Amino acid sequence: VQLVESGGGLVQAGGSLRLSCTASGRTFGSYTMGWFRQAPGKERDFVAAARWSDRTTAYADSVKGRFTISKDNAKNTVYLQMNSLKPEDTDVYYCAASRLRTVVVGALEYDYWGQGTQVTVSS
Repeated sequence: VQLVESGGGLVQAGGSLRLSCTASGRTFGSYTMGWFRQAPGKERDFVAAARWSDRTTAYADSVKGRFTISKDNAKNTVYLQMNSLKPEDTDVYYCAASRLRTVVVGALEYDYWGQGTQVTVSS
């Protein structure tokens, strides 16, 4: 599975961005899909995950109510809609896929990763 993210950029605090993650090589329906973020020199932190076959989603407390993970089967694409952005949301965001048949929040549980996309929120 190859994952390619897009949609990052610079936005003012309070604004919105939508990140996209397009999968190739295999449809993502059989995987748990997740989003993580990482600042330089820090660990990769969980943001959101979904397993649509189980209709299960999970979000980090810091983004609950502001971020939404969704998908478009026809485009084999997973999205992360980010609203009410804050400067502390500034990071490189990564899309990931796990072969585990449950929603997981640890980065080590994911098998495939995209290259990352930078999100910068100015105050």
